[in-house]
Amino acid sequence: MTGADTSRAWREIDAAALARNVSALRGALPPGCELMAVVKADAYGHGMSAVVPRLLSLGVRSFAAATLGEGTQLRALGAEGTVLILGYTPPERVGELARLGLTQTVADLAHAEGLNAQGVPLRVHLKIDTGMHRLGIAWDEPEAASAVFRMENLTVDGIFSHLCCADSPAPDDVSFTCEQIRRFYALTAALAARGISLPKLHLQSSYGLLNYPELRCDYARVGLALYGAVEGAAARSLGLRPVLSLKARIASVREVTKGESVGYDRAFTARRKSRIAVLPIGYADGYPRALSNTGLICIRGCLAPVAGRVCMDQLAVDVTDAPDVAVGDVAELIG
Repeated sequence: MTGADTSRAWREIDAAALARNVSALRGALPPGCELMAVVKADAYGHGMSAVVPRLLSLGVRSFAAATLGEGTQLRALGAEGTVLILGYTPPERVGELARLGLTQTVADLAHAEGLNAQGVPLRVHLKIDTGMHRLGIAWDEPEAASAVFRMENLTVDGIFSHLCCADSPAPDDVSFTCEQIRRFYALTAALAARGISLPKLHLQSSYGLLNYPELRCDYARVGLALYGAVEGAAARSLGLRPVLSLKARIASVREVTKGESVGYDRAFTARRKSRIAVLPIGYADGYPRALSNTGLICIRGCLAPVAGRVCMDQLAVDVTDAPDVAVGDVAELIG
């Protein structure tokens, strides 16, 4: 799948890589666990309108998004199953959530009370704070969690938490993750001891699934791994592949002599007679400004370094060692 306008810069989505990743991740799921595709932030920049129909064709039925607006877009794209809104939605918008059949995350007890007070039946997932201290009811407050189950207008379909450093192999981080896992199941055990029938549980995001595959959950909320944007032995063993390529056409090629500078703040100074290619893409298009003077861009099979500051809509590349580079050639910035 390719963007319509390839005259300047564009992204390409590799449908085969996405299908391969979905298959590999499903094979890694614990028994009885369902893949919940996370498509927030326009499918991590891949384009929700390109990714979601493909996921639906692959049989994905459960999705997670950040906002009510994203949930609305998912419904418009044909997602008919569970759509979990991970972020906060103001209680006064419950009617929109209910009309679209969206499932709302309960951010804390006060949020639950506000949602319930609207008098509109709503499906929710209860977020548990196990140590990230972002959203959620504290893991050691089972009575507060129990109270949500007693609210007449809320149907609790799920309970979840988020492992904040599951990607790290550092001993302290592994210890912290294991403590988060313990806290989560301590909370669910406390609810069960109160006679509450537990709904679907989910604790693993991408690195939770890759590095802690032994956990038994009903969903795995997979975002980064879905798009092949993960690292580590577990990711390599599954053969996950990047789904997105970011490309641009060279707009200009010029020569600079030794000692001349290029771009803002004269951040690049030629150490030899050099050829500089200019690409019509910059940080406004999503290419990080932090890659100024450090990024590498593939042109004609060569890795050419970014020369100087990444500008808002342009950047320069030192193509001295890339033979025969010319205006109109395609440069791959992400691939």
